[in-house]
Amino acid sequence: EVQLVESGGGLVQPGGSLRLSCTASGFTFSSYSMYWVRQAPGEGLEWVSGITRAGITITTFADSVKGRFIISRDNVKNTLYLEMNSLKPEETAVLQCMDGGGWGQGTQVTVSS
Repeated sequence: EVQLVESGGGLVQPGGSLRLSCTASGFTFSSYSMYWVRQAPGEGLEWVSGITRAGITITTFADSVKGRFIISRDNVKNTLYLEMNSLKPEETAVLQCMDGGGWGQGTQVTVSS
């Protein structure tokens, strides 16, 4: 059974940073590209970032996060990361990781003073 468990969300002030983690199990993590998506209140799903099996960032996602969000992975620890910098209030959302054919339950990121 594919399991993806996100952590690291929370409340952060505008301009602050957070580092999210997604721990994977139930599939061969190193064989899959992995992704982060987010959903803000009342909004649809937005693809945030992706990373190939070899650790290369897939750049065809949200222009709004380029230069501020860094995706990475550790194929030994079966963990996906997202470092988010210079966060904005409008980026309050639930962040989820996905693949291996599954989705995590999400972690809440709230950007507010």
